[in-house]
Amino acid sequence: MTSLSAIIDLIPSLDKEAMTQARARQDRLTKPPGSLGRLEELSIQLAGIQSKPVPQITNKAIITLAGDHGVVAEKIGNWPQEVTAQMVANFLSGGAAVNVLARQAGARLIVADLGVAAEPKSHPKLLIKKVAPGTRNMAQGPAMTPAQALKAVETGIEIVEAEIKKGLDIVGVGDMGIGNTTASSAISAVLTGKAVAEVTGRGTGIDDKQLAHKIKVIERAISINKPDPTQPLDVLAKVGGFEIGGLAGVMLGAAAHRIPVVLDGFITSAAALIATALCPKLREFLIASHVSAEAGHPIVLEHMGLKPLLNLGMRLGEGTGAALGIVLAEASARILAEMATFSEAGVSEKES
Repeated sequence: MTSLSAIIDLIPSLDKEAMTQARARQDRLTKPPGSLGRLEELSIQLAGIQSKPVPQITNKAIITLAGDHGVVAEKIGNWPQEVTAQMVANFLSGGAAVNVLARQAGARLIVADLGVAAEPKSHPKLLIKKVAPGTRNMAQGPAMTPAQALKAVETGIEIVEAEIKKGLDIVGVGDMGIGNTTASSAISAVLTGKAVAEVTGRGTGIDDKQLAHKIKVIERAISINKPDPTQPLDVLAKVGGFEIGGLAGVMLGAAAHRIPVVLDGFITSAAALIATALCPKLREFLIASHVSAEAGHPIVLEHMGLKPLLNLGMRLGEGTGAALGIVLAEASARILAEMATFSEAGVSEKES
């Protein structure tokens, strides 16, 4: 397993020359310059990430990590904890929304248990990478130990590096864990400096009274644990989740190998807050697939300087938005590679 410090040292800067060549080709394609908007920008970003003037996206994967949260003992939602394990089983049987969208995107789905409270049923496609059977209740003390926080991140690195060996041009990230919007809101408040109430939403659909209670629980967790915003692993350990740490590791591991990372919604973006705090250069490797209906998501994306590709009012998680983002990323790369230039098509260019 590659260590966190080693993987951070490996993360490069974007290849500016490849981006310059990609931009020049975009301007020669049979269209008014800039007329494909974000698709043009995305293809240039991909060129810089992959260090290829014409990036290629063939091998696609979505990595969905699952973990449980001890804070559910505070009654912060409507869904019982056993749903985490049940949904993992649904992913493995191919019946969840992320399965449908991953199939449409042509992406393989990797599902890993980083901290599900229940012992999952054996399945050949399930990666068992359990750090512990769920975090502790962060409203009463740290969610995990510092060693567990580091292990979660390095486990994510291990998972993505195994997929890279199989062939990987782009990776989407997804999550599953009852209670993980609570942990993500806590992380977001600490690392953005915003008030808890600003970054805390309704998760799976709670009412006003439940939302007020959820905010108080998060405020208590931050007050008790005093996570240090200058130490991202401390924040993860005190108010995070095992799947959130693992997702941060996936992002860092992918970037170290020049692989673009497509974020899903609020939980994966909270993981990106941890990861970009560990390595600010990582931000250039991230693609925000969409902005979710969860209150804190646009705040977190703005904090990282990321512009979402879509706004569909989604708030499911699992990697559903990431699958759609992969489709758009592949489209942008194919436009750059397959469209004819003015000279190739015999089309007159704009008069100067």
